[in-house]
Amino acid sequence: MSSTKILLARSEEPNGLRSALTSGELVRLRRGAYMPAADDGAGRPGSDAGRARARALDHARAVHAQVRAPHVFSHATAALIWGLRLWAVSDVTHLRQRSKPGGDRAADIARHVGLPAQHGIVDGLPVTSLEQTVLDCALTMPVLDALVVADAALGQGLREREVRQRLADVRKPNGTARAACVLGLMDGGSQSAWETWLRYVAARLGLPRPVLQYPVATHLGVYRIDLAWPEQRVLAEFDGQVKYTDGAFGRGYDGRRALVEEKRREDAIAEALGVRPVRFMAVDARDPEAVARRLLARFPPDVRAAARPDRRLPRPTPPR
Repeated sequence: MSSTKILLARSEEPNGLRSALTSGELVRLRRGAYMPAADDGAGRPGSDAGRARARALDHARAVHAQVRAPHVFSHATAALIWGLRLWAVSDVTHLRQRSKPGGDRAADIARHVGLPAQHGIVDGLPVTSLEQTVLDCALTMPVLDALVVADAALGQGLREREVRQRLADVRKPNGTARAACVLGLMDGGSQSAWETWLRYVAARLGLPRPVLQYPVATHLGVYRIDLAWPEQRVLAEFDGQVKYTDGAFGRGYDGRRALVEEKRREDAIAEALGVRPVRFMAVDARDPEAVARRLLARFPPDVRAAARPDRRLPRPTPPR
């Protein structure tokens, strides 16, 4: 349970509130909602993405405290509350209500009409079910963004059959083709948003579907490759630079040792299979066409000739 304390202007003495804001004791989350500066997500240690998630959760809590009408968080906000991976943290808080209030048009809230018959409670916040959350994201987000959410949800017990049935029951056609594409591509084998991104790049090229977390037996033990095409003898991995940074995973973590161990791992894989993985990093997302060329070049000529770009999949954008 989050210990974040939300203070509402309607419940506080105005002069005391202004004084606390001026002194820096409080920070503003949105109009009329504040929190202690010590709890501010933007000021917490960790990665930029982690701080953005924390601040977005704080914003959702502020909205929950302020909105008096029955509501349930949905779309990207529900995914965030469920703890799912996100390609980009939304700038707005999404929620469902019975109807849109006529006078409230706050730019930081996206209101969707229709309360679900059933919903869950996660960390004290009402959210759409995991299945409805994935469907909402698939219907409205860019394919890559929704695919990151869907891959993560599979790892949390998403009931695929129920999501597909919910999609079949959608009456309005807007977004249904995109959602079907997302459900067709999702795979619980992706262990990070970046692995989903790499698989998306491969799908966009029209390459065969890869095997995820492919096991390779070596003299040092069994290692798993992020993406593998065993028949074509192609291996691909996302290499997070942070794992080579001292202290990245706690006090005493040795980044140089991690680099040496990774080199031994790659040498062992190459010895076992006769091929090395092609590696990609976050910085490569700035030039997805270069990523595509590097990946495609690893495949035999007949596979490259047969590959047809999937026009349903737009050019991926780097995460925010």
